[in-house]
Amino acid sequence: MTDSDPVRLYRTVRLIRRFEERAIELVDAGEIVGGIHPYLGQEGVAAGVCAALRPGDLVTGTHRGHGHVLAKGADPARMLAELCGRVTGLNRGRGGSMHAADFGVGVLGANAIVGAAGAILTGAVWARRRRGDDVVGATFFGDGAVNEGMLLEAFNLAALWRVPVLFVCENNGYATTMPVDGAVAGTIAGRAAAFGMPTVTVDGQDPETVREATAAAVARMRAGGGPELVEARTYRFDAHHTFEHRVRLDYRPPEEVAAARRRDPVLIQGDRLPAADRAAVDAEVEATLDAAVDFALASPAPDPATALDHLYASGLTARTGGG
Repeated sequence: MTDSDPVRLYRTVRLIRRFEERAIELVDAGEIVGGIHPYLGQEGVAAGVCAALRPGDLVTGTHRGHGHVLAKGADPARMLAELCGRVTGLNRGRGGSMHAADFGVGVLGANAIVGAAGAILTGAVWARRRRGDDVVGATFFGDGAVNEGMLLEAFNLAALWRVPVLFVCENNGYATTMPVDGAVAGTIAGRAAAFGMPTVTVDGQDPETVREATAAAVARMRAGGGPELVEARTYRFDAHHTFEHRVRLDYRPPEEVAAARRRDPVLIQGDRLPAADRAAVDAEVEATLDAAVDFALASPAPDPATALDHLYASGLTARTGGG
């Protein structure tokens, strides 16, 4: 059943925003090694899509995937511990920022390979439907992924076999530093339309708009329709990667960023709530993340002697010798 509660939708976008801001602080403090790809500004997409899914539905995300994992219901404390490389993390500290997964809430994983998540989800949903499970899936990808062959192969198979996958393009205007107009011939929606998929382009900065479009698509897919595509026009407010905080790459005009920030999904959804409700959610989110930071930093790091554990689903331990 779709969750249309505006308070819960606000809580999700606020949680993702403050989680990312806390994570950036931990990057700066050296607790998260290697940095992250911040999701700041795009919270309305993950929140709106996942609000239209059932708990048992499946999701795959991108290298900018914290918002997808949190919106689907993963524990923020275990997610933060994962980013910090601790054994209490979602994946025992081995997945990190770009490979976080939580099968318990239907998150099959973030993915650092551009465009790969769509193929993974198409196969997973197809297998579950063959087993008789009433599931649909949503896979997130950026505008830069629409030129990747494996994503187009996923479009083809999903359309050919009528696999109920919602392909969600988070079009933030840039593939790293490349503007979308300089990288994509034709249109993003046109890519999916070529495979016979219904498509819709929505305002990704408005969580309610995203939720409504997703709910309509999911209802059609669950009733036997094939895959669909939602292109969510959004904007990332921060760097492509926190490395940019030191390098300060100059590829977006300051006035463009300032104009985009005036359409903040957290503020758009927050303005729909009474002030008292909004303040209560803000306080609850801060308490949740205070506890999450304490949990992550108090958790132990993995023992280096176990570095080769968990490589195989069978439990087989990898060999360390030659021959």
